Amino acid sequence: MIDWAWMVDHLDELFGRTVQHFFLAAASVGIGFAISLALSIWAARRRRLRGLLVTVSGVLYTIPSLALFAALVPVTGLSIATALVPLVLYTLLILMRNILAGLGSVPADVVEAADAMGYGTRDRLVSVELPLALPLIVAGVRLASVSTIGLVTVSGILGDRFGGLGFFIFEGHSRSFPTEVLFGAVPSILLAIAVDLVLQAVQRRLTPWAASRVVVMPDTPTGLPRIVGTGAGT
Repeated sequence: MIDWAWMVDHLDELFGRTVQHFFLAAASVGIGFAISLALSIWAARRRRLRGLLVTVSGVLYTIPSLALFAALVPVTGLSIATALVPLVLYTLLILMRNILAGLGSVPADVVEAADAMGYGTRDRLVSVELPLALPLIVAGVRLASVSTIGLVTVSGILGDRFGGLGFFIFEGHSRSFPTEVLFGAVPSILLAIAVDLVLQAVQRRLTPWAASRVVVMPDTPTGLPRIVGTGAGT
């Protein structure tokens, strides 16, 4: 049975832990994105390096989160690094795969045309390749953000200082108090949904050309063009 009075008494703490939860997720995705972007640009045209980076990030992603958080405590103590390091590592696979896929999706003739127009390697990357890769890159950021918000709840194992909403979940479980478990679980779910909706709107704003594609097939019996699909999913 839900203890509504207890929830009302802890609304201030809920707000503080929601802010903490969001900060841990945002910082982790931001740091992970910076690392992934740099490594992906470096590895984009180096097949062996690309495979190595994806493999290593994949191995890191398979490490159980509880074990990784616990393993870092003797090394970094109960510090913010103990919370951030595992979360950043878990974003690398998602972000690097999407960034590499985005850069790899740029048509070769577009790259050749940019070279013919006198673009240097850096200018071509910034002005041509990254903008064309943006839909997949933002999709990766969305996925990494939602995934990280879920993983931040696991940092509740670190206790009061860096537990975010996961603190309520672990504390409620240890006390056999379902109200406190729900007090942490439901807001974390709502936070993930809200962040995904915001990033989806940002993605549409940044990549309007990806939201409305029309494929024209001039093969109708009348000889007139036939529109076979519109929208990003067709």
